[in-house]
Amino acid sequence: MARTPVSGIQHTLRSGAYEAVIASVGASLRALRHDGRDLVVPFEADELRPGYRGTTLAPWPNRVVDGRYSFGGTDHQLALTEPGRGHALHGLSPWLDFHVTDRGTDHVTLSATIEPQAGYPWRVEVTTTYSLSTDGLTQSVRARNDSAEPAPWGTGPHPYLVAGSSPLDEWTFRLPADDVLLVTDSRLIPTSLTPVAEADAARFDYREARVLGGVEIDHAYSGLGRDADGFTTATLTDASGAGVAMTWDEACPWVQIHTADLPGGDITPGHRAGLAVEPMTCAPDAYNAATYDYDAGLIVLEPGAESAASWRIFAV
Repeated sequence: MARTPVSGIQHTLRSGAYEAVIASVGASLRALRHDGRDLVVPFEADELRPGYRGTTLAPWPNRVVDGRYSFGGTDHQLALTEPGRGHALHGLSPWLDFHVTDRGTDHVTLSATIEPQAGYPWRVEVTTTYSLSTDGLTQSVRARNDSAEPAPWGTGPHPYLVAGSSPLDEWTFRLPADDVLLVTDSRLIPTSLTPVAEADAARFDYREARVLGGVEIDHAYSGLGRDADGFTTATLTDASGAGVAMTWDEACPWVQIHTADLPGGDITPGHRAGLAVEPMTCAPDAYNAATYDYDAGLIVLEPGAESAASWRIFAV
């Protein structure tokens, strides 16, 4: 019997010039290519997934500060999975092994259950479908609360987009977002939602496309501009004008942008190898939404209720 790779069972999807590989651990997007060109930073099937690269984030994206929150009149303490900063990072699903419920040459549907546990005493079924077409790769995530009590919920993806073979510093980025969530320098704790032009325009304002340069960003944006159909699109291109884009609808009013700056800099594999673009149904630390003076977007799933969100990555 063949050994299962470290990243889980592999699901290869093809449509036209696109090919995607989904790994079952974390329902992770392991690779996405168009005409052989990487659109995301890939990793190997038998490689321990680097951090949260390509995984599905649930039942919260981003951070819960100190891993502590109060919900329904009860205080909860999550395991601190970001020990350097002392937070609970990116939910409970990234290391679950998702099983197949449907698959074809151009799609796969995977499902896993978040079981009641310390810090999150609810049972939530998470189902995600990756669907490949000539328009790119669409991922949808649906949650169902199978508990007897309401449950807090949030989700999002974690791809690192790649414009081309040139360095990230040379890529051109456009993100129609009016506001950026400022955070503390060391622990990235949210402090204020601020217009990009007032925060630090040279660092945060990409409402008009411009070269990233040497900026370091690990911040959430809101106030997203949308087209007539309600979609926000982030675009990343290299000097030739080719690149990659990601689009999502109103189910995700937030997006985290990260220039993939890693400790150790250039000597660390993956340092600034791609730009993380993470649409989110809620803000960082949304489980503590009541402590902030803006709408953090926390979803409350009633017993038996469902919530859905989706996004699409495509070549430009």
